[in-house]
Amino acid sequence: MPATRTLFGFHAVIARLRQRPDSVHTIYVDGNRSDARVRDLLTRAKSAGVEVHTVDAARLAALASQGPHQGVAAIVDAALPHVTLDDVLEASAEPPLLLVLDGVTDPHNLGACLRSADVFGAHAVIVPRDRAVGVNATVAKAASGAADTVPVITVTNLARTLNELKEREIWVLGADVAGESLFEADVGGAIAWVLGAEGAGLRRLTRESCDRVVGIPVQGTVESLNVSVAAGICLFAARAARRRSPAGSPPPTAR
Repeated sequence: MPATRTLFGFHAVIARLRQRPDSVHTIYVDGNRSDARVRDLLTRAKSAGVEVHTVDAARLAALASQGPHQGVAAIVDAALPHVTLDDVLEASAEPPLLLVLDGVTDPHNLGACLRSADVFGAHAVIVPRDRAVGVNATVAKAASGAADTVPVITVTNLARTLNELKEREIWVLGADVAGESLFEADVGGAIAWVLGAEGAGLRRLTRESCDRVVGIPVQGTVESLNVSVAAGICLFAARAARRRSPAGSPPPTAR
């Protein structure tokens, strides 16, 4: 039997039923809930042939390790489909838009970044294997289903991966408040946005591997944005640039 893990929250469980129903083993639902959301979940589970158990709140809390389960938890295959960078780039029918996270350790931030990646059509999220959070139940819950729609590619050497992206004619843009203004920067074409960890920002070697560093202008007293908020702004800017110039042209700065 394959290794399993627990998903919790309606968005995460329904997304798994929609994207990979064969990977869902069992669903547990709070017996005190009978609202439309639960009925929709039960209908989807029945169509997928997944067994559903009605349990009490204590059982759900134990399954979700006291997380905000919303009244539903599911036992699913632990492994996500293995997707490589080559797979993503070869399958893309448009210039790639990638999000690279340099050592994000907060699962809620990674989940929120996945949501932004899904909303703004990023083709993949790239994370380092070490000193970073992986896709776990908390990430999946925070991602509201995006953990099953956006490929997460784990790499052993982030700087080397960034250099490989540049060899593929993908412009690597680091996000940092000290960089050139996002208002002025050309962020169209094939882009990999690189964002640093909470508080620490981009590591030196990562920054040096970027073609350019671009900052989000701020006007208030807060000096920096949460990494997931910054990711959403950067991805939106890239999409907006493509809308203005559908053919997409790489930023003009020479390497």
